[in-house]
Amino acid sequence: MSYQVLARKWRPRLFSEMVGQEHVVRALSNALDNDRLHHAYLFTGTRGVGKTTLARIFAKSLNCDTGVGSTPCGVCGPCREIDEGRFVDLLEVDAASRTKVEQTRELLENVPYAPSSGRYKVYLIDEVHMFSDSSFNALLKTLEEPPPHVKFLLATTDPQKVPVTVLSRCLQFNLKRLPMDQLQAQLRRILEQEKVEFEAPALTILARAAAGSVRDALSLLDQSIAYGGGRVLDADVRAMLGVIPHERLHHVLEALAGNDGPGLMGIVAQMAEETPDFPAALQSLLSLLHRLALVQVVPGALDDSEGDAAQVEGLAQRISPEDVQLYYQIGLTGQRDLPFAPDPRSGFEMVLLRMLAFRPAEAGIAAPAVEKRGAAPVRGVAQGYTGSGPKDGKEPPAQPKAAPPAGGAPGDDWRKVVEAISGSLGGIATQVASNCVIDGWDGDLLKLVLLPEAGNLASERTVERLQSALAGYYGRPVKLRLQPAGGKPLVQQAPAQLKAQERVQRQQEAERTIRDDPYVQALSAEFDAKVITDSIKPID
Repeated sequence: MSYQVLARKWRPRLFSEMVGQEHVVRALSNALDNDRLHHAYLFTGTRGVGKTTLARIFAKSLNCDTGVGSTPCGVCGPCREIDEGRFVDLLEVDAASRTKVEQTRELLENVPYAPSSGRYKVYLIDEVHMFSDSSFNALLKTLEEPPPHVKFLLATTDPQKVPVTVLSRCLQFNLKRLPMDQLQAQLRRILEQEKVEFEAPALTILARAAAGSVRDALSLLDQSIAYGGGRVLDADVRAMLGVIPHERLHHVLEALAGNDGPGLMGIVAQMAEETPDFPAALQSLLSLLHRLALVQVVPGALDDSEGDAAQVEGLAQRISPEDVQLYYQIGLTGQRDLPFAPDPRSGFEMVLLRMLAFRPAEAGIAAPAVEKRGAAPVRGVAQGYTGSGPKDGKEPPAQPKAAPPAGGAPGDDWRKVVEAISGSLGGIATQVASNCVIDGWDGDLLKLVLLPEAGNLASERTVERLQSALAGYYGRPVKLRLQPAGGKPLVQQAPAQLKAQERVQRQQEAERTIRDDPYVQALSAEFDAKVITDSIKPID
């Protein structure tokens, strides 16, 4: 007997064998068992999730010799003929190859006639969205009031292209992409039944590459078995798909954290020797950054499917959350622009070089967020927050009012202070400082008023970073208290407000310069032209 591909060999033949579509199976099973059958069903979802398979099982349930029910016997004549694709009363149509209205009318000519051998005549129309408008119009009346012995089962990957008049005549079921854990479990079960040697990390890679499609996963599994000579090994699957080992991606992030440009390019050169898929490598890097961000916020949510949980936790402690977010955003932008690069490698290198170039100059080692997360909730700014040095729970002894630190009088230009310390702050802390004004000094305590625009940014950690930067600027310990502005009138303006005013003034000056230009005035007078102010941008 000739070899049968896994996707066909392991195609479900009963509702109980379906994986990941319990919500659809339950509805169809109840309809069959309770004899509440609709005349038209529409199955939607991405490729390879079971649309046509469900339709065939439903057709078996309707025509099984044991009677209509959710558990066809699978051994009677109609069941076997449907499994083998030769049941005369199941008419499978590929809409992509029958787009003309004449072909649709020809198909529907036999609708009034009774089934030849089965209980129901079932029309299974795949990729129904490919029908032309005329074909849909020809189908409408029959779809609305078909004979009692006819059922329509429609399937599509793009339901948005199906006219609403068709949608309203069908019961619609949306099939989901399978989660990675379900795909891995299905691949494991099949390999155990096939008695094929495998490594668990290889199944993780295959499940991720399949992107929720069972058929894609089984096709890749077939390919990997052939590539590995009857085995499914991690190294073979990575080589087959051009997937970068996660150790290399860890080294990439370590080089970024250490600001090691030559080392970073050396790692890319090593990757190039393995003929990788650089777009897939960038996708894997983004997935790793997502895991870092996750462990920094919710340490317990980290999965160890890759077997590298310890390394990920170490990177999460070494790289600050702000840098992780910056790298992720640069990676997303690079992923969008990668098709326009001269070649994939140079595009990947430029993404990494951007991550180095846009990294804050004083970005250092992150605080050990993994151990400290989940302790006490951060207090909001509305309650006020006072940063202090030691955290032993004891109140510091009261001190007499001291003179403000050098250069720290209330009349100081707070904007200059913010510009001086911005290099040692992350982006969020700089944003908070830029939206503050000085309310005065009380000994070593600097009181700041925070504008409402940045109220939700002032976390405990952000205030601590700002306090540390101010201590370095003034050359002595500084305590910090942030209070919301509320309705209190402010005597000064925050640096962010000053910058916004300057931008408006520069924009107005640029527009005035363009309008006053004699050539522009001549064009306006000659051709009745108008200046589009939105296109005018001041030059920094």
